[in-house]
Amino acid sequence: MENTAPGADRVDALVVGAGLSGLYQLYRLRELGLRVAVFEAGEDIGGTWYWNRYPGARCDVESMSYSYSFSPELDQEWEWSERYASQPEILRYIHHVADRFGLRGDVTLCTRVTHAAYDDTAHTWRVSTDTGRAVTTRFLILASGCMSVPKDPGIPGLDRFTGEVLHTARWPREEVSFTGKRVAVVGTGCSGVQAVPVIAGRAAALTVFQRTPAYALPAHNRPLLDAETAELKSRYPQFRRAQRLSRGGTVFEPPAGSALAADEAERTAAYEAAWESGLLSGLLRTYTDILTDEKANETVAEFVRSKIRSAVDDPETAEALSPRTFPFATKRPCLDTGYYAAYNLPHVKLVDLRATPIETITPRGIRTTEGEHPLDTIVFATGFDALTGSQLAIDIVGRAEMSLREKWADGPRNHLGLMTAGFPNLFTVLGPLSPSVLSNIAVSLEQQVEWITDCIAHLNRNGLTEIDAAPEAEEAWGAHVAELADATLYPAAESWYMGSNVPGKPRVFLAYTGGLDRYRAACEASARAGYSGFVLSGEGRER
Repeated sequence: MENTAPGADRVDALVVGAGLSGLYQLYRLRELGLRVAVFEAGEDIGGTWYWNRYPGARCDVESMSYSYSFSPELDQEWEWSERYASQPEILRYIHHVADRFGLRGDVTLCTRVTHAAYDDTAHTWRVSTDTGRAVTTRFLILASGCMSVPKDPGIPGLDRFTGEVLHTARWPREEVSFTGKRVAVVGTGCSGVQAVPVIAGRAAALTVFQRTPAYALPAHNRPLLDAETAELKSRYPQFRRAQRLSRGGTVFEPPAGSALAADEAERTAAYEAAWESGLLSGLLRTYTDILTDEKANETVAEFVRSKIRSAVDDPETAEALSPRTFPFATKRPCLDTGYYAAYNLPHVKLVDLRATPIETITPRGIRTTEGEHPLDTIVFATGFDALTGSQLAIDIVGRAEMSLREKWADGPRNHLGLMTAGFPNLFTVLGPLSPSVLSNIAVSLEQQVEWITDCIAHLNRNGLTEIDAAPEAEEAWGAHVAELADATLYPAAESWYMGSNVPGKPRVFLAYTGGLDRYRAACEASARAGYSGFVLSGEGRER
């Protein structure tokens, strides 16, 4: 199926991606009266929630927080059914928003942007696609997702396997049956943790291949009560304001005091309450030093390991599932709905790849150093080339024939996570060196989209042609992001936060740890100062 927006060979703005970010960017730019086109690689809108349709896929931020805040009417009319919405429900919500605000007509589906080159004379971007369609645009906005390029499993022999091969990030639209099948799940990050219990309930046998165990916390998901939905809707305006001013895009009382200053009984009680809260960030909200002090962090890590031991019947399996090689939350924790309990089922087996690594995939299954595991289906839950992957997947060439891949050879460089020096009028939503994956994405994307929109409006009002990041501001921002990350335990882990999951990718912390509130203040201060840290030019003048 292909949907083609009419006559989009020259536009004011081109948005890459029709997920939550791209659709909101389209909505805001149309308010400026601009001619906007959106190119989407998928067969439908939805972004992350179109591609990630694997069994068990759901959000790990509460539904009534993980949603647009720009329309009070939308807040009141949409009804979420569960505390943590599943993928089909979130996709229905995105479709509802697109239809309600008439956004589909400017979206071209089944169209992947492959190349973009800046014309320094015309001050425009020339954009090419895999369909042969070319577009010239003044502004190019990458809303292509921070977790949208699947990581290659990198296991030899995959092309020889005669069974079914699936990837959680590219799940087929048609129903997949596991009935009577011997199934493998390779990978135990968040998608693996969500998929394992559901597949375990359908397959004849399930073997989970784990390289690094995850910290999985109970979601305590349930249907939302009418009364609690009505109560939050009655104060949605105040709640939305509080979200926008918060550190992570969620509203809670900040932690007070050190974990090491509390006695063991007090600390355990705090951790138990957080465990029962069903919140992904619950344990991080208990004390101020969880992410900055190794000894404080170990108190939380051991608490989670004790919960794993109590949930998993077999002590050897429980130990294999217990993380011991990295601090708690330095890899993204997962929300658990039956994950640990699945290992108590007689037809579910864990293969610890630290003890018995995979040698190859054979025509009939997966062979490790201890032997072959016969399989009918292999499900890869091996994660993403996070934050930089979707941008570097496009051949982007800026001024002086400099490609983005060349510029980012040693890691991403930009100012405020929004613009890279030498690539004028190119903006990124939820890109590297912004809060993105360390925050409620829904709140972060609105903040960035609104900043980009206000910036473009400012250029147009003042007859300015271009905006570009100032090299010195870019260097300062990169140093600031690195300094904040180095003050935490995050760099102690080999994680996708660090780019460590992708062979050959520079090992750099990829997100801003200072908080969405502090980040928002920096963005607003720049705008108030006439976009300080950026170079604005037009009609022969520069400032």
